[in-house]
Amino acid sequence: MKKILMKGNEAIAEAAVTSECRFYAGYPITPQNEIPEYMSEHLSEVGGVFIQAESEIAAINMVYGASAAGVRAMTSSSSPGISLKQEGISFLAGAQLPAVIVNIQRGGPGLGNISGSQSDYFQTVKGGGHGDYRLLVYAPYNLQEMWDLTMLAFDKADEYRNPVMLLGDGILGQMMEPFYPTPYVRPKLPEKTWALNGCAGRTPNVIKSLYMGDGELEQSNYQLKAKYDKMKKNDVLYDETDTTDAELIVVAFGSAARIAFSAVKQMQKEGLKVGLFRPITLFPFPEVRLKELAEAGRCRFLTIELNNGQMVEDVRLAVNGKTAVEFYGRPGGAIMNAEEIYEVIKKLL
Repeated sequence: MKKILMKGNEAIAEAAVTSECRFYAGYPITPQNEIPEYMSEHLSEVGGVFIQAESEIAAINMVYGASAAGVRAMTSSSSPGISLKQEGISFLAGAQLPAVIVNIQRGGPGLGNISGSQSDYFQTVKGGGHGDYRLLVYAPYNLQEMWDLTMLAFDKADEYRNPVMLLGDGILGQMMEPFYPTPYVRPKLPEKTWALNGCAGRTPNVIKSLYMGDGELEQSNYQLKAKYDKMKKNDVLYDETDTTDAELIVVAFGSAARIAFSAVKQMQKEGLKVGLFRPITLFPFPEVRLKELAEAGRCRFLTIELNNGQMVEDVRLAVNGKTAVEFYGRPGGAIMNAEEIYEVIKKLL
């Protein structure tokens, strides 16, 4: 298999088409516009439907309708656009409908700027909409993972009947690098017997998130929790480099992890025991493994993020006071470099 060269946003879009996504609705916003542009050109070639909606709110509700009909559906946006979709995302989760949502983050709060950022961690991982719900959240590190995790996102959405978010950023979305376009092999998934696709010969299906009967909503929430607990058991993904005997472990995801990796490698060349831990799923968060690392040695942790400190809270919860957890970040779309992180690590050591 030969590598190909694409933009990150285009890699996500092509992976979605290859993964049998057949409905896309979205609304333009920088820095993710290559996704709807690509989908508008290529989705019709495989018999799919592309709609540029009149708003982000309309787009997420169109995804709700397409998913309810049993179609693999997707939307994408960037930070403030994702904020507008939150009510619909909560509806999708409450109705147990699969969908893939891509967030190519930009600087905030407010309209902010169009530079890459990681300021949407709380919104994404903690549930930005109303009610007790969670998303399965993937944080790609390079274009290979943007391709692979997009494919996985559609499968997991169908497996769990739950929305899945791919959390990228403006750096990954706009950058170009070679990757292997691995073929899509659809796993055995549950048949969509719940879909609203015509009821000739069967009892009509009902899809809803409104439960008014005594105790109904409580029971629905317990069902959702059981699903999220299953994700925690079976779907945690992470990558670690030289953490076994490290005196300091850097924890970072996405673009921040790419930058931190260069700093860590430089420290190792100088004989310093520094490792890198990279969460790939932000929910479920790899808290068990972080706890093990904290208990196994006397290392400290340094969390690196392109924000003012969000994932660091989950790292501290996982470590649970067993060792120190430091933080270094750059908010508002500011991009750190490897030299900055190198100096931060050097001071800590």
